[in-house]
Amino acid sequence: MAAARPLRGLAGRTVVVTGGTGGLGYWATEQLAAAGASVVIAARTPEKGAAALASLARRVPGSDARFVRLDLADLASVAEAAEELAGLPRIDALIANAGVLSSKGRQQTADGFEMMVGTNLLGHFALIGRLLPALSAPAGQDHPARIVHLGSISHEFFRLDLDDLQATSGRFREFRTYGRSKLAVMTYGFELDRRLRLAGSTVSSIVAHPGFAVDELSPHRDILPAPKQGTPVIRAAYRLVGQGKDAGAWPLVAAAVDARAEGGQYWGPDGWRQLKGAPSVVDAKPYARDPAIGRALWAAAEHLTGVSPDLPG
Repeated sequence: MAAARPLRGLAGRTVVVTGGTGGLGYWATEQLAAAGASVVIAARTPEKGAAALASLARRVPGSDARFVRLDLADLASVAEAAEELAGLPRIDALIANAGVLSSKGRQQTADGFEMMVGTNLLGHFALIGRLLPALSAPAGQDHPARIVHLGSISHEFFRLDLDDLQATSGRFREFRTYGRSKLAVMTYGFELDRRLRLAGSTVSSIVAHPGFAVDELSPHRDILPAPKQGTPVIRAAYRLVGQGKDAGAWPLVAAAVDARAEGGQYWGPDGWRQLKGAPSVVDAKPYARDPAIGRALWAAAEHLTGVSPDLPG
C-alpha cells in the first residue's frame, strides 16, 4: 500500500485514535474516515475535539466520527474514558497515538509520574489494560481487534533504566527521557502481543512509527499548525530525508487495518533508514523485543498504575 493510495472498504469498522485532534493522530482519523471507518477521537481538550470533528466533516462529508475526552496524564480520566469506550458496540482497532514530545523540563502528571513516561507509556498501559475485555469481545466482528502503539526511530539510541524509569535521579535530559519513553512504549507493545499469544487471544498488538514526519511537508488543515515555509534549501533537505505527517500516519493506519499486518510486527516507512516511504514491516532493535526487559517493564507499569491486565506472563 503506497503512502498516497487511499484506503477502501472499512465501512462497519470502528477505530479509536488517541490524540486525534492534531498531528499524526488527526491525519490517521481523516484517512480512516475517508475509507468508511467510524472513528472515535479520544483526546484531552473538548474544544480541539470539536474542531477536529468539524474538519473531518468538511474533508470527508458524511463521515461518522465522535469525541471522547481522555487525558492520559490523569489516571482518573483514563478510567472514565475506558468505561465510555468499552460501551461502544465494537472496537476494531485502537491506535495509541497520543504522546508528549517535549515537557520543557521535568514535569509531572496528575498522579505524580514524569510527564513523558506517564503520558506516553503509563496512560496508555492503563487505558489498554482496562479496554482489553472490550477489545477481546467478538461482538460480531469479522476482523479480530488490533492495538497499535506509536513507536519512534529514537528508540534506537537508548536503553531503559528500569531502576529510574521516571528520570527522578541525576540531571534531567529531555530527549533522553523522550527516547526512553518511546522505547518503553515499543517494549510494552511487543510484550503485550507475547502475552496475548500466551493467552490464546485473537487480539493483536502491533508497533508502528512515522519515520521523519514534519509539519513543513504536510498539506494544510485549518486546525493544524500552519506549516513553516523555511528556506528553499531547508525544504529541499526535508523532502530528501522526510515526509509530511499525512504520510507519516500511513504506517499507523496500515498496522490497524491492512490485511497483511500481524501481531508483534513493527511497521514504518520502507525508505532509507526508515525515514520516509510507503508503510511496510521494518526492523526494531532486538533490545525492544527482549522478554526479560518486557516482563520487568510490565511489572513496573502494573505497580505504578494499579492496573493489572488478566494476561499470563
